Amino acid sequence: MQYRILLHKEPEGGYTIIVPTLPGCVTFGETIDEAIAMAREAVAVYIEDLVEKGEDIPTEDRLLEYRLAVETRR
Repeated sequence: MQYRILLHKEPEGGYTIIVPTLPGCVTFGETIDEAIAMAREAVAVYIEDLVEKGEDIPTEDRLLEYRLAVETRR
């Protein structure tokens, strides 16, 4: 399975990662590589928990992604 992850560079250092398709699946790493490794582990634990509870595993099969540009005035 594949999931999109969003990396947010923190002002104090490191990266917070959010997995949009898995609500509440958030992790952190000091480097990008560490953050991605932590995300992989967090997703595995998240899915394992869903399986144990007998819940459906969310997928991104029907997800379409588009980046929207919006002009703003300042």
